[in-house]
Amino acid sequence: MTSNPFGGVGWRSRVIATLLGLAALWLSASMAAAHNVTPGDAGYIQEIWGVKLIPFAYLGAKHMVTGYDHILFLFGVVFFLYRMQHVAIYVSLFALGHSTTMLLGVWFGWNVDAYLIDAIIGLSVVYKALDNLGAYQRWFGFQPNTKLATLIFGFFHGLGLATKILDYDIAQDGLLPNLLAFNVGVEIGQVLALSLILIVMGYWRRSASFWAHAYTANVVMMTAGFVLMGYQLTGLVLSS
Repeated sequence: MTSNPFGGVGWRSRVIATLLGLAALWLSASMAAAHNVTPGDAGYIQEIWGVKLIPFAYLGAKHMVTGYDHILFLFGVVFFLYRMQHVAIYVSLFALGHSTTMLLGVWFGWNVDAYLIDAIIGLSVVYKALDNLGAYQRWFGFQPNTKLATLIFGFFHGLGLATKILDYDIAQDGLLPNLLAFNVGVEIGQVLALSLILIVMGYWRRSASFWAHAYTANVVMMTAGFVLMGYQLTGLVLSS
């Protein structure tokens, strides 16, 4: 972004943003568990042995579609992207980062505190919302490299998932094929979630309400990110 598109936001939009921001506190209860594997899926991961490509692909797709933190971040990334080639570039960078640390994290058994990683994932949502609001140019007078930031935060999103998978002691027999299948499923889920986002955004952008409520949408996204950060940091302190 090169300028602040929200300079003329009126008081009504600010009131709406505040109310929806409070609603995001309720949403955060679900977001806080966004990386968790459901008990049924966890039991399946622990019990199976050998190469199971289709089940792991399904689990990967399910994780992405139900991963509220991933979806929120992607929503922020594509919020002001109008050309499909630009969407493809940013989503590919996120997928590259996500896939790399998910695969390497499980393969090499990187033991990173889940609370800390999930707090950083919450920060990624805050970062992108502030970027969309033009905050960095107003505060610091420069625009961070959005492509690099998307890749870096992709690394953290993937590492967050790796920490959860490691908790369930996935079998070593067939590990690499299963991880690759899981990652393929994640990318399929990402395409499905992103397609829905782009369809909704396409209709919204053609309406007169887009610019009237774009500010509100990003404030809500930022609030949700801050709540997720606070939840995870509290867990980090209490677990110490």
